[in-house]
Amino acid sequence: MRYFIHLGFDGSNYRGWQRQITPRNTVQEVVEQTLSRLFKKEVSAYGCGRTDAGVHASQYVIQINLDEAPEFDLKFRMNKNLPDDISVFEIIEVNQDQHCRDDAVARTYDYFIHWNKNALLFRYSSFYENLILDFDLMRKAAALIQETRDFKPLCKQANSYNNTLCQIRNCEVFVNEEQGRLRFTITANRFLRGMVRICVFFLMEVGSGKMTLKEFEEILNQEKYLEERLPAYPNGLYLSSVEYPFLKLNNTHNIIKLLRFGLE
Repeated sequence: MRYFIHLGFDGSNYRGWQRQITPRNTVQEVVEQTLSRLFKKEVSAYGCGRTDAGVHASQYVIQINLDEAPEFDLKFRMNKNLPDDISVFEIIEVNQDQHCRDDAVARTYDYFIHWNKNALLFRYSSFYENLILDFDLMRKAAALIQETRDFKPLCKQANSYNNTLCQIRNCEVFVNEEQGRLRFTITANRFLRGMVRICVFFLMEVGSGKMTLKEFEEILNQEKYLEERLPAYPNGLYLSSVEYPFLKLNNTHNIIKLLRFGLE
């Protein structure tokens, strides 16, 4: 029997989702250890995608295979035994051939920036002090990203992929100058490693005037290469939506709706 587990996590204290060869504190390790304790045998969990260290997920899906249906309330038991920074929202039985990663048709990432110091945001939005940005230029740069198909210039380790093509469905920048906050949102069929944070880096380069819109377009078209690409801070990034053709996830608990307030 296969189950999808819909959860969310604060990635501040983790080295990303994926288990690593050298044991590190990852979300996958913590979830698998919890499941194995509950079932008193080893249980493997597979995620809908990888996240970098410090990155959050307000909507994330994993899958597990069990020989038979649990005889206890698995959602309740998991939430009682998982640390406070990982929450289970739903447990859904699916067909054996349905896969949480391969069958996802779209994912959405949201990235939040604030430039006025705010103690309540420091873990959940990236603080860039004294930012002076041209937001119209950033919106134009986001439009260029949406038109792009090959994201080789905007990812880490491009040579590790068979191809670097992505279909971008939406890419926008929202600004609330009164709050001193910005949201970058992007939806695509797939994402490459480091892609969203590198996109944000280039948006800020253009917005701050360090790079012209023309230069950014040349980088996207692979006519020009920038050696130094510093991904934006991880704590502002959220995997905020995962879409399946056969399943609609309950969005009631998605904390991203609160962070988007004033930035829509």
